[in-house]
Formats: sequence, structure tokens, C-alpha cells
Amino acid sequence: MMTPLFRVVLVAASVGTLGIVLSRIRKSKLNIEDSIFWILLVFMFVVFAVFPSVPDTLASLLGIYSTANFLFLFMIFILIMRLFSMSMRISSLEDKVRSLVQEIALRDREMMESVRSKAVSGRAKVEDSRRDDISQDKSGRRGE
Repeated sequence: MMTPLFRVVLVAASVGTLGIVLSRIRKSKLNIEDSIFWILLVFMFVVFAVFPSVPDTLASLLGIYSTANFLFLFMIFILIMRLFSMSMRISSLEDKVRSLVQEIALRDREMMESVRSKAVSGRAKVEDSRRDDISQDKSGRRGE
């Protein structure tokens, strides 16, 4: 059985969390997926606080003697599951970042090679035109 004080603390913490989530949503600092998770979690804890028979029944079904222990265990389980899903998301993002970095490096390399080849061909053209000018000058002098 939950004490009235614990129920009030649970509702107050839930309302505080909801306020933080809503302010983050307004500032566009929280993804929709994340906000839905936190809003559902807040809603669930408000239901647990308003209807204490729900967590009492769940605790007795699981063989947990104290409702407060059930709530703490439940919260730990939810947060571990959330941590796992975020770890998977981070791994996926790291793979994407690695792929993008490699793609950018390849594009930079191709661009540098292209610039170098143009510079080399430009130098060769300049050198050829200089040779032609020199040979024309020499042939022109001979004709004088």
C-alpha cells in the first residue's frame, strides 16, 4: 500500500517531469519519440498515484511485498530498456557518421586529384606554349 505522502510526491514528480518535457517540446529540443516516451511514463505514474490498487495488484502478482519497491523496480526496468534503445540508436548513428566521413574523404580526395591533374595539364600547356614561343623566337632570329 502506498502512503498518501508517496502518492503526492509521485504526482508532483510526474507533473514536474511533464512540465520539463512540454517546455523542451516547445523549444524543439526533444524528439517526438522521446517526448512520447516521457509523456506516457508520466501518465502511467499519475495513474499509479491516483489508483493505488493498480500497482498494489501488479506488485502482488509479481510477488513483491511493497508497492514502493515495485514502483522503484518498475522504474529501473523502464530506464534500462530506454538505455538499451538509446544505445542501439547511438550505434546506428555512429555507423552513419562513419559512412558519411568516409564518403566525404573520398570526395575530397577525388576533388584534390582533379585539381592536381588540371594544374599539371595547365602547367604542361604553359610550358608547351613557352617552348613554341622560344622556338619561334629562335627561328625568327635565324631568318633575320
